[in-house]
Amino acid sequence: MSEKSSTHPGAAGRAPAADRPAALRNVVLVGHSGSGKTTLVEALALASGAVNRAGRVEDGGSLSDYDEIEHRQQRSVQLSLVPVDWGGIKINLLDTPGYADFVGELRAGLRAADAALFVVSAADGVAGPTRMVWDECAAVGMPRALVVTHLEAARADFDEMTRRCAVTLGGEDPDAVLPLYLPLYGTPGADGHAPVEGLIGLLSQRVFDYSSGTRSERAPTEDELPLIEAARNRLIEGIIAESEDETLMDRYLAGEEIDVKTLIGDLETAVARGAFHPVLAAAPASDGAKQGLGTVELLELITGGFPTPAEREAPAVTSPDGSPRPSLGCDPEGPLAAEVVKTSSDPYVGRLSLVRVFSGTLRPDETVHVSGHGLTDRGHEDHDVDERVGALSAPFGKQQRPLPQAIAGDLACVAKLTRAETGDTLSGKDGPLLMEPWAMPDPLLPVAIRAHSKADEDKLSQGLARLVAEDPTMRLEHNQDTRQVVLWCMGEAHADVALERLRSRYGVQVDTVDHRVALRETFGGPAAGRGRHVKQSGGHGQFAICEIQVEPLPGGSGIEFVDKVVGGAVPRQFIPSVEKGVRAQAARGIAAGHPLVDIRVTLLDGKSHSVDSSDAAFQTAGGLALREAAAQITVDLLEPVADVSVLVPDEYVGQVLSDLSGRRGRVVGTEQSGAGRTLIRSEVPEIEIGRYAVDLRSLSHGTGRFSRGYLRHEPMPGQLAAKMREQAENGA
Repeated sequence: MSEKSSTHPGAAGRAPAADRPAALRNVVLVGHSGSGKTTLVEALALASGAVNRAGRVEDGGSLSDYDEIEHRQQRSVQLSLVPVDWGGIKINLLDTPGYADFVGELRAGLRAADAALFVVSAADGVAGPTRMVWDECAAVGMPRALVVTHLEAARADFDEMTRRCAVTLGGEDPDAVLPLYLPLYGTPGADGHAPVEGLIGLLSQRVFDYSSGTRSERAPTEDELPLIEAARNRLIEGIIAESEDETLMDRYLAGEEIDVKTLIGDLETAVARGAFHPVLAAAPASDGAKQGLGTVELLELITGGFPTPAEREAPAVTSPDGSPRPSLGCDPEGPLAAEVVKTSSDPYVGRLSLVRVFSGTLRPDETVHVSGHGLTDRGHEDHDVDERVGALSAPFGKQQRPLPQAIAGDLACVAKLTRAETGDTLSGKDGPLLMEPWAMPDPLLPVAIRAHSKADEDKLSQGLARLVAEDPTMRLEHNQDTRQVVLWCMGEAHADVALERLRSRYGVQVDTVDHRVALRETFGGPAAGRGRHVKQSGGHGQFAICEIQVEPLPGGSGIEFVDKVVGGAVPRQFIPSVEKGVRAQAARGIAAGHPLVDIRVTLLDGKSHSVDSSDAAFQTAGGLALREAAAQITVDLLEPVADVSVLVPDEYVGQVLSDLSGRRGRVVGTEQSGAGRTLIRSEVPEIEIGRYAVDLRSLSHGTGRFSRGYLRHEPMPGQLAAKMREQAENGA
């Protein structure tokens, strides 16, 4: 960030190494799909000398998007790590997917990083989901900078995009989002669009020319200086406003020329503590060029302005049993505390765990303690086991480069951790620790699956277990009511990738089926039934008769069984048999095959035989009596109703309310939730929100969020209930 050229040659072919936390920078790239994050990573790798030629997303040759699925879909679907070296500083670049379905990969990147680089397309602007992530970073004080890409687009306007970023992301302080450089435009082409050939440094007042394919520095011409005067004054005022030197503003307003080194020092401090967010411009290198526009400036910002791991607070830790432990420092000599931020499978080396080391030093072949994360509701099991660490490596595209160790603040891939899953803590076996988990959104799109063949059925369970171990935003459910295996995903693209990985990685072919909602049945009124099970076909016969009265109960009451038999009409030893038969029939359902609930069954009378009566006979009679009673009355279908809370920007409230109404939803309240956002609380039948995760995203342009929770079962409308019964009778 000194605005002077850096020419460190890089270290192509071997992994950059850091011997102290101060020589590390962990940066996550954030931005909507298509903003140019992956292309920017390639440009930075080329400029730093890590590669001799930038890869292309289109041909699967990039360092980040090398997975077969990414090549086929032409977009990032997973978190990727690309380490580069600049001026003796190891920079871990974490490239994240921009599509909303893969928010779990984004959050893993945020957990592993100490600063965020927001990539914004000059042609498209700041997307709603990007604003949401910006606010999340602001809430935890994460340092942020912005990079404007796609300056070559016909409608690109750097000045206008910078202004929009300041207004949209700066909030109450737009002067905290200002450019450090202004683009220098060349001669307009036949289409009237002038290419960007260089940058003008606002602080140094120097021109950095990239038109030759290599960065060169020169003094500005007399025509170029007036272009930066207003922007330079505003930048200086913005930096001084964040300075810890309270006299600086008075001196500046009095006309004193502030030393550039002082301004750069204050700028770096403000960026590192998350108080100032510089805007830069970048573009990939042209064919044959070694440095893309703005790449050197960006690398200098990262190494000079972004914080070291030692400057960021580590996550809180406890013992695995929950007892408190002292907070961690970023000390290579301290106790080992690392976290698995991503789990994947490599066809050559097997299972790989991407680990961020927060304290201590992780070494190959040592035994560590693996503490589970408590995501039992998502198909993960808790565990506290010791495991031997395999080889350590640094990913670089499809390659894995060996690492001798990973010190506090660094990231590394660990091979052969068979029990460790995403979110798990690695610590010393003699002093096990458990890290506070990071926030992970709930998967809200259900995808019901079944094995394609008997061979697939044998491998399905293991394949699904591995799949959810890699992705904590996925939840596995074995629904006992509907007898379906359900993968809960973040969206359709997330589901497609999950099913493709099942097929390609684990050799399991599955078919998707319609997701069924767990319905219930109940009596619409009181009814009586007589169960008669009498058979005599030679030898020991069967004889059991019982008479029952059934009446509905309030929702949530379950099944009540009452014995009012007098005179021994049903022997005492067979009364539990009647109850067992009634409950078994209720579990199987009466009208449409759904469990029967919320009734009181009273046993009034019956008959028995001294020889032919038995436990089995009275169980059968109890079930027959319940079925006969149901034939005398309307059996209501009960559907589950969800408590749905939707958080959307104010401009989408009307559309969301209208949509909820069309889903038979009942709005129970709205309230403001921060600036410009409204929380809508409603009750909606679950059968109506199976695809709401997809529909809300479309309705709110990716800016809406919702949560759901089971509320109760209530009667389904008659017309819809009749349709469901018809489907059940036809076997649909």
